[in-house]
Amino acid sequence: MIIDVHSHAWQYPKHFGDDFRRQAELRARAGMLFDLTVRLEHYRETAPEDCITVVFGGKAKLSGLWVDDAFVAEHVAKDPQRLIGYLSVDPTQPGWQDDLRHGHEALKLRGIKLLPMYAGFRPDDPMLDPLWQYARKHNLPVLLHTGTTFVAQAPLDCTFPRLIEPVAVKYPDVKIILAHLSHPYEGECVVTIRKHPNVYADLSALHYRPFQLYHSLMLVQEYGVWDKVLFGTDYPFTTVNSTIDGLRALNNMLEGTALPRLSTTAIEEVIYRDSLPLLGLK
Repeated sequence: MIIDVHSHAWQYPKHFGDDFRRQAELRARAGMLFDLTVRLEHYRETAPEDCITVVFGGKAKLSGLWVDDAFVAEHVAKDPQRLIGYLSVDPTQPGWQDDLRHGHEALKLRGIKLLPMYAGFRPDDPMLDPLWQYARKHNLPVLLHTGTTFVAQAPLDCTFPRLIEPVAVKYPDVKIILAHLSHPYEGECVVTIRKHPNVYADLSALHYRPFQLYHSLMLVQEYGVWDKVLFGTDYPFTTVNSTIDGLRALNNMLEGTALPRLSTTAIEEVIYRDSLPLLGLK
C-alpha cells in the first residue's frame, strides 16, 4: 500500500488570485511546466489502486491562495475510503481559530496544513500557541510548507525548518511534517527531524530535480534518518507513479562514477511506508 501524505484539492484558477496566476504563468514560460488542475480521476489513473491519500487546500491571503475547507471536505466525500482531508488556516487573518475548530469539528477534517511563507508568518510565533495546543489536544498532525517558492511576496525567513524546533520542544507530542524536505535547506531539515521524535519530512515534488534529490537523500542516508522520511507527491505538480519511478531511478545517473549509491532497500521502505499510524491517522 502507498500512503501519499501530500496532495491538493482546489479549483484552478478559481481559488487563486490574479497575481499568483501571473507568477505561475511566468515560471511555466521559464521552464517550470505544470498543470495546476486537480482531477480525482486523473490522480487515480496515475496511482496504485490501494493508494491512501492525504489531501488539503490552503489559505494564504498574502500570496493569493484561498481554498475553503468545505471544498476539501466535499472532495474527500467523493472517495472517503481512500482520502483523508486536512483543514487549513491563515493565522494572519481574523477568525482563523474559528476556521480551525470548524474544519475539525464540523467538517471532520483530520489534520492541519499551514503555509507559513505563503501567508507571511513564522511557525514559532507565539500567536500560534492556540493552534499547537488544539493539535495536541485532538491529536491532529500538522504539515507545513517548508522550503522555497516562486511567489515573490512569500518571505523566505518564514520557511526555514529550524523554526519548528521551538514548537517541537514545547509541544513534543504533536506530529509535524516538514514538506518537500525543506528544499533547498535539506541539511537543516535533516538535522531537525533527527533531533525530534515526532517531526518528519516528506519528499513531495522533488523527483523532477533528480540530482538535488540524490544529494538530499544522501544527507538522509548519512545522518541515518530514512525512517523519518514520508512518501508524498504534491499532486497536481506530479503524480504517485512518476514519484515512484523517479525515486527508483536516482542511482541510474551514477553509472560510471564513484559516487555513493542510495540504499535501494531504504527507498522501497519510503515508498511503502505506512505513515498513518506514525501520524495518528490509523
